[in-house]
Amino acid sequence: MPPPPPPPPAPQATITATPSSVAAGGATTLSWTTQNATSLTIDNGIGSVAVPSGSVTVTPSAVTTYTATASGPSGTTSVSTTVTPKVEGVTISNHVYIVVLENHSFSSVIGTPDMPNLNRLASTFGLATNYFANVHHSIGDYFEMTTGQVITTDDTFTATVMEDNIVRHMITAGKTWHEYSECLPNVGYFLGSIGCYVQHHNPLAYFSDVRGTAQANNLVPVTQLQADITAGTLPNFGLIIPDNDHNAHTGTLTDADTWLQSNVFQPLLASPPFQANGDGLLIVVFDESLLSDIANGGGHIPAVLIGPQIKSGFPGATFYQHQSLLRTVCDALNMPPFADAATATPMAEFFK
Repeated sequence: MPPPPPPPPAPQATITATPSSVAAGGATTLSWTTQNATSLTIDNGIGSVAVPSGSVTVTPSAVTTYTATASGPSGTTSVSTTVTPKVEGVTISNHVYIVVLENHSFSSVIGTPDMPNLNRLASTFGLATNYFANVHHSIGDYFEMTTGQVITTDDTFTATVMEDNIVRHMITAGKTWHEYSECLPNVGYFLGSIGCYVQHHNPLAYFSDVRGTAQANNLVPVTQLQADITAGTLPNFGLIIPDNDHNAHTGTLTDADTWLQSNVFQPLLASPPFQANGDGLLIVVFDESLLSDIANGGGHIPAVLIGPQIKSGFPGATFYQHQSLLRTVCDALNMPPFADAATATPMAEFFK
């Protein structure tokens, strides 16, 4: 007798997702092929599909693995592919810097000819169009940015701040930092205003984690920024504080813009962290609006986000205040948010 015929070959199948990573709410195409199969089913609500090949568009709301099961006379086989929607979030960075300017409203800065360099960057990168200061006067806003609390609104305040703060979290996380202050009398100075140095514009100098400790050596003159760039030793975090002639408090907006261009924009944005594929993040923000503007506490102010991980020409309309800036800094430095920042909305919409 002749031998029995060999069994038919086992079914084979492939399934791919193009692309396999999509923006939140984005679509991808599942494509498949089969051999030696009489049917094919795909899970996660797709069900029976055509053989030997085909495709379908899907829009998963979370990370989803699609398993295709091919059946034929000689059995079944299963293959899978995974689609990952990118959840909007703040990109982790090793180089986060903030420049704080003074006492101007959103409408007096954005779209005006007085600050051409800042406006150019606002249109090139990210502009928060619905950002408000927390209080009047300055010191309360500076503390909200760095402690997540309005410690005081008295600009004559000189006491040591014991509350939780960003320096404490950077120490715990092993992060490096500098407060770059124009007119600082000497490295480590944390006492009262002197000359053109304004104490209440330099919040990190108040903290118990800094005063009388080795951390005070991170209170440095603004000229140290260029030195750090040149040496390739930029810290993980920098708070850049111009004096009153250059922060638009006493000087003009044009003076502030010229100072920013020469002392921050040109050197910092040319440094490696701010080049293509770098991780640098620079935020330029005003502390408060005009005293007559009390909307949401401290008035409507500009905040500009700059860096290679920021969307191009993106005007964000979400409501933010200084606790959101602190939350964004904590997220970028991969540190836990605290105080008001713990419940604040991060400025995630600006990141690619």
